[in-house]
Amino acid sequence: MTTAEFDTFTSTHVIHADPGVYAPQDDSWLLCEMAAQSGVVQGARVLDMCTGSGAVALAAVTLGAREVFAFDISPLAVACARRNAAALDAEVDVRQGSFADAAALEPFDVVLCNPPYVPSEAVPVGEGPHRAWDGGRDGRVVLDPLCEAAYDLLAPGGTLMVVQSEYSDPERTEQMLRSAGLTVTVAARRSISFGPVMTERAAWLHDVGVLDESRDIEDLVVVRADRR
Repeated sequence: MTTAEFDTFTSTHVIHADPGVYAPQDDSWLLCEMAAQSGVVQGARVLDMCTGSGAVALAAVTLGAREVFAFDISPLAVACARRNAAALDAEVDVRQGSFADAAALEPFDVVLCNPPYVPSEAVPVGEGPHRAWDGGRDGRVVLDPLCEAAYDLLAPGGTLMVVQSEYSDPERTEQMLRSAGLTVTVAARRSISFGPVMTERAAWLHDVGVLDESRDIEDLVVVRADRR
């Protein structure tokens, strides 16, 4: 898929997000864009973890994936992703489950993930839209388990791409993935203005020493890891 074709996808495919389900935003589209530019999705068996509305999984279908699975722990997200796939007549196997549930399947050629990564005062519990972004005090309540599961999720020659904020320690993601035996690079880094969640949380992030008081932008980082 060329950049122009990707722009056509994002402008013409309407992805609905039900109440309580994460609507695709800059991080979703950056992950899709990097997957498109990498060329690894064509003909691949793809896993979209933390699928939310299913936007990344649907992009994988458009990119020519051979088979697409999408997982989320939220039943609301699973129902929403299934409806979006049906509306676009896209073959996506959407399931409720965790990294362990996904790892119980055959390994994947490509794993894509836009996890919750915004630092939060408390570990997220219960249902609700906050589960799509709250990542615990260091933003890594989902990122760390992903890094631990990554090697087993990937088939030999497979590729993981995960998007996160600079405020959830992408260097730790790189270190954990390398320690797992994967080859790691930073595929993209892009600055965006704070959205509503980061704007609301900025004072607390400053108080705990994560954020400079005058800063109102964040870098989104896409980390790529390859299993050889």
